[in-house]
Amino acid sequence: MGGPALAPGARYASTTSIALAEGWSVERLTPPSRLFGANGLRTGPDGRIYVAQVSGSTISALDTATGEIETISAKGGDIVAPDDIAFDPAGNLYATEYYDGRVSVRGPDGSTRLLRDDLPGANGITVYQGRLFVNECRVGGRLMELPLDGGAPRILVDNLPLPNAMEVGPDGYLYYPVMGTNDIWRIDPEGGEPERVVGDLAGPDSVKFDPNGNIVSTQAGSGQVLRIDPRTGDRRVLANLAPGLDNCTFIGDRLYVSNFTGEITEILASGETSTTLPGGLSWPLDLTVGPDGVLYIADGTHLYALRSGTPEALGMLFTPNYPGPIRGVIATGTDEFLVSTAAGTVAVYRPAKEETEVLADGIDQPYGIATGSDGRIVVTEFGAAGRVLALRAGQVETLASGLNQPVGVAFGPDDAVLVAESGAGRVVSIVNGKVDTLVDGLQTPHGLLVRGGQLLVVDAGSKDLISVDLGTKTRQTLASNLPVGAPPGVTAKPLLGVQPFSGPQGPFTGITAGPDGTVYVSADAEGSVLALRAEA
Repeated sequence: MGGPALAPGARYASTTSIALAEGWSVERLTPPSRLFGANGLRTGPDGRIYVAQVSGSTISALDTATGEIETISAKGGDIVAPDDIAFDPAGNLYATEYYDGRVSVRGPDGSTRLLRDDLPGANGITVYQGRLFVNECRVGGRLMELPLDGGAPRILVDNLPLPNAMEVGPDGYLYYPVMGTNDIWRIDPEGGEPERVVGDLAGPDSVKFDPNGNIVSTQAGSGQVLRIDPRTGDRRVLANLAPGLDNCTFIGDRLYVSNFTGEITEILASGETSTTLPGGLSWPLDLTVGPDGVLYIADGTHLYALRSGTPEALGMLFTPNYPGPIRGVIATGTDEFLVSTAAGTVAVYRPAKEETEVLADGIDQPYGIATGSDGRIVVTEFGAAGRVLALRAGQVETLASGLNQPVGVAFGPDDAVLVAESGAGRVVSIVNGKVDTLVDGLQTPHGLLVRGGQLLVVDAGSKDLISVDLGTKTRQTLASNLPVGAPPGVTAKPLLGVQPFSGPQGPFTGITAGPDGTVYVSADAEGSVLALRAEA
């Protein structure tokens, strides 16, 4: 069977910037993403939609009239993993930084200062009459007012299960969704007892108000956008979209909704929808080809099958029993995947059955995962111990420790375990507990692929795909200037994570091959998947 089919004419972007060895060609199977996810939305003083992108560590401004996107806060800058944003009357932009537990403020002149760094899961944010309110989207989260001088928070509500994007209504009450209980509450900003407004929702993760004073709320789990009367709780479905909705905003009476995929949709008064910005991959990590010849993509919050050139979501963060943000993935059978997750687990995931079977947990940042002919499952542990672990029959064995940020892993000849030691710029071989250098002089090796007597290494630092003959150790650069890793001149800042949902999150450039020999690489720098082929 061949690799995934493409839709007719599906050539999405120029590939001239990628340099190839003679006899090789490259094709983008998915279009580069215009946004790396779309989380918090807020209409700015200039009438543009400001978009917070957690996975991209970026804030962008979208002009809906022209489609132009301007980067306001870039990856590698002072604001890390922004989740939601708000403006004060002076034009200052406030951003919650979900994974780092921070709130920062960016002035109209572009200067940035940190307001607080002790708010784990900082998420929902709004400004009301010059006052700043923030909540923490975590179990046991708080809703609070933050003094603008960075002083101690004033807690309004404590011990909330996953509050999210909020807004003050026309009645002067602060309305906030609680995802853990699927309802919306309100409270007087001066304090007092909170009041439940409406319940039995489907993952409500935002509250905004339309010009008539009605609540508009996105439902992450169902993909519905609801209009809710705050006086009676009566609701009406404005649109049925894909699950993974995150936030919404108005420009006048025009309603726009965001999705984790980076899609922004306008919901028209007629009930029809219009795509303002198409979605795409937000953070492609590992790749695998299944027994059916289909390419599967671990995209953090989503697991996709790539058929006919269009990613098809098999599961996502709000699907029942989703294993958590997926880093490493291997298709082990029909509807069965072996995954490593940002939650520190190795698991078997069966999306059609909505089942996850945890094989091991408590791993400090697992990344690459591989299976050997002897039935072993091997996973790298990127964290401080720098271990390579083997799982078999419910037992966990340490094959090596003290490695410098191990990421990719593969089995070589005779079931030797090959590991990309990204922090040391080398690939090592592990046999009977002995660690030997196999390939050195690399910058930041990530994904590994063994096929025949060749080892393919994606070096995310040098942005090269390198082939190494395992017999002679002869090297050849198959492709260079790949859109992988951080942009040139940028040092990406790690996302610290929010327990127990996710540990620290970082990049992982995955690689796999199809039965026809096509090599697939996750181009995380642009949110696409590349297919590289050796010409006959």
